[in-house]
Amino acid sequence: MLDFKNKKVLVMGLGLYQEGSGISATRFLLSKGAKVTVTDLKTKKELARQIERLGQSAKKIKFVLDRHHDEDFKKADLIIKNPGVPRTSKYLAIARANNIPVETDISLFFKLVNRKQIIGITGTRGKSTTTTLIYKILLSAGQKAIIGGNIKKSPLTQLNKMSAKGGSHARGRQGASGGKNDSWAVLELSSWLLESLEDAKLSPHLAVFTNIYPDHLNTYRDLDDYAAAKENIFQWQNPQDYVVLNFDNKYTRAMGRRVPSKRFWFSLKEFSEENGCFVKNNNIYFRLDGQEEKILSLSDIKIIGEHNVANVLAAVCAGKILGLNNQKIRKAVRSFKGVPDRLEFLRDIRGVKYYNDTTSTTPEATIAALRALSQKHKNTPVVEQSSLQGKAKAQKHIILIAGGADKGLDFRTLTKEIKKTCKSLVLLKGTGTERIKKLLEIRNKKLEIKEAFSIVEAVNLAGSLAKSEDIIILSPACASFGMFINEFDRGDQFKKIIRQLK
Repeated sequence: MLDFKNKKVLVMGLGLYQEGSGISATRFLLSKGAKVTVTDLKTKKELARQIERLGQSAKKIKFVLDRHHDEDFKKADLIIKNPGVPRTSKYLAIARANNIPVETDISLFFKLVNRKQIIGITGTRGKSTTTTLIYKILLSAGQKAIIGGNIKKSPLTQLNKMSAKGGSHARGRQGASGGKNDSWAVLELSSWLLESLEDAKLSPHLAVFTNIYPDHLNTYRDLDDYAAAKENIFQWQNPQDYVVLNFDNKYTRAMGRRVPSKRFWFSLKEFSEENGCFVKNNNIYFRLDGQEEKILSLSDIKIIGEHNVANVLAAVCAGKILGLNNQKIRKAVRSFKGVPDRLEFLRDIRGVKYYNDTTSTTPEATIAALRALSQKHKNTPVVEQSSLQGKAKAQKHIILIAGGADKGLDFRTLTKEIKKTCKSLVLLKGTGTERIKKLLEIRNKKLEIKEAFSIVEAVNLAGSLAKSEDIIILSPACASFGMFINEFDRGDQFKKIIRQLK
């Protein structure tokens, strides 16, 4: 166990989530006797709720708010940075120039527990759904597990449920068993969290990689730079570890050549010879060393959209790698109704259905949502080949609320999909919105487009355009900067408005 007693630790970014990285690291460090300074560019007023959550412990903390001091980054023994702090921060450069180690709550967690207990999930889309379903499958199979990471919950809050580093719980195809503190840690890992594992040269025992699409190009040099950060999820594995990769995504498929561990694939189509999960005759099969077995039917999946079939494939593959029972896996999949803020059905009001998909912050994510809802409206069954998705002419019953801050992404394919599937579009003000508008003006002058300065106005405008059997969905394809604290705040505001509708 690392010794933090009387060490000067600087927490860079307290964060706003109740059990997020910054506040959880702060609580943990205080419990270990560290001398903690919290520095954050947000003001005391903006962080009032978080400081209140710290209770009496706040009196033990030195706060530097609304600014950072260079000196704090020169004199600390350790720095714990919030995942949202860019790696190019000049303050982190000061720390490194002074040989001060920089960690995140995740890299710290990896160093404190037995790595063989860690299952890590990354990807541009589907991380949260896949993470949550793997967690549910483990629980269904009678396994102990915790869930955390980029899912608004730091694993440091559940450290007492884990075996300390150095334990001998190496598990895999033989299944899992263990004692009091022998839980699996199922962690959603963003590119920013994975960057912190690069310095430590650590990867999870079982890595699941859902896909790569353009994202965060406002913070990364290009797509290759972004993908390289993601690749840390398996970069430091060994031949006794496991990785699950998307066979249908060209980026993850290419990465398969570079994995140092046991490689498994998942795909919406049957592939030959290699290990993994695939769809055949509307069933999900698992293949290991040439032996195939049927695990479940696609009709067992309750969450809509082919992208969610892919997420189920990834989760089922992870469960089979861990040697879990087929019946228990099916039970978990059948009862899984999705994750809040991801194609989340809210209400049916006089025949108009409302969905919250606020975490769709990329064009590809919004495209997947539009296709899923279009197919659902037509009662079209899921097909094996994703290339068939959306080829049939879609009924235009969808009113999309989208737009917001620009992340440097390409909206051309999204605007084509909007033209195919949407009867109307309501755009929230933002830099991304301006680019979407210009493309739509070129592609389709008949589409009814409205603009809103608030989420309340957006809902009212969408409601005025809707008729019975229509669908109103918030799926922004953009970041939330400016109008909202984050994408979850955007979703919370949307849900509150929908709850109050009569």
